[in-house]
Amino acid sequence: MKELDFATRIDHLGKPNIKSPLGNVRFVDEGSPVTLMLTSGELTELDADVLQKDFEKAGPREHIYFDPSKVKCAIVTCGGICPGINDVIRAIVMEAHHRYGIRHVLGITNGLRGFIPEYGYDVKSLTPEVVSHIHQFGGTILGSSRGLQEAEEIVDSLERLNVNILFVIGGDGAMRAAKSIVEEVSQRKRKIAVIGIPKTIDNDINFITRSFGFDTAVEKGAEVIQCAHVEATGVDMGVGLVKLMGREAGFIAAQATLAMQEVNFLLVPEVPFTLEGQGGLLEAVEKRLKERKHSLIVCAEGAGQDLVGGEPERDPSGNPKLGDICGLIQQSLKNHFNDKGQEINLKFIDPSYLIRSVPANASDRVYCGFLGQNAMHAAMAGKTGMVITRLKSSMVHLPLDLVAVKRRRINTNSDWWCSVMEATGQREYMK
Repeated sequence: MKELDFATRIDHLGKPNIKSPLGNVRFVDEGSPVTLMLTSGELTELDADVLQKDFEKAGPREHIYFDPSKVKCAIVTCGGICPGINDVIRAIVMEAHHRYGIRHVLGITNGLRGFIPEYGYDVKSLTPEVVSHIHQFGGTILGSSRGLQEAEEIVDSLERLNVNILFVIGGDGAMRAAKSIVEEVSQRKRKIAVIGIPKTIDNDINFITRSFGFDTAVEKGAEVIQCAHVEATGVDMGVGLVKLMGREAGFIAAQATLAMQEVNFLLVPEVPFTLEGQGGLLEAVEKRLKERKHSLIVCAEGAGQDLVGGEPERDPSGNPKLGDICGLIQQSLKNHFNDKGQEINLKFIDPSYLIRSVPANASDRVYCGFLGQNAMHAAMAGKTGMVITRLKSSMVHLPLDLVAVKRRRINTNSDWWCSVMEATGQREYMK
């Protein structure tokens, strides 16, 4: 077994000497880490077949670092919206107020811009009354934005607000920002805990096997695939084309494909494909139509970017602005069958913003509750520079260094991916 060289130790602001106010809970024993055995199929980051590692278990500690009567918390949401953000905000506020007796939780509005004075954004006071119903709605009550801000200005703002604990809810860019905030706080020798809660609908944050909102996105994506299948089978020579989210990783498209078992061709960023010629998509769709009279294609938005051409621009977060691969596929299909004098009935569905703006489903809602509660436990114990996540069946702490290093992608050598290809059968056509 090849052992990977990375640390799982979590930084502390200092020794926790205050007796926890929590009653009737099972406190975590700091001396008993969670030992997990992970496979390369579960974590695409592994360059080993199996990894066995000790991780710090999430949960309440018997002794805490911060005095609940004097502590002030802040929450910021960054990047694009996804199902479950409001659920996490609500869980943090409720845990802070009802369990720890914390009376001051601030909501930083409109992402990291909310820290910068020149934007002039207000700060919200988050109380149980304010957040009591927000889990019934999608999006984030705090607003969000893309793009990094200077860590020095953010920490200046934290000092002005007398914030002791900062919760950063966001994707890999936000986790890198959180890491830079930790470094600036450390340089100033301030005692401010920074806790990350990974958020990405694409499920593509390094070492995070499941991000909140993903299950909801898959559920909604599967519903759209079902609609596209009905459209394709309802006419002669019908072709359904569905575009799902996934800039650099096709997890939503692949999982929704497994959920429906109706997809004939799945296109994801991790697997290059061609349009023309033998083994290309156009010829494969033609074969499928001759055999079954209908075809269904699911395409992640970041697939086939090499076919679109041109150097991609970047958004404020550094993400590439994607070319219109589905537009190219539609036009190519039309041209291909026109040249052959054949008629097709092509239906295109793009539900991207509908999917990411809906409220979380029951599964994600439960997970968001765990994330918010355990984030508060970690912060009150004086942990910093870390994120909360689930590995296997355990809630654990991971260092920010581990999750901010790169994006997670589909392991195309995994059993899971083989199951996806079995479900589509596309390898029989595109060869």
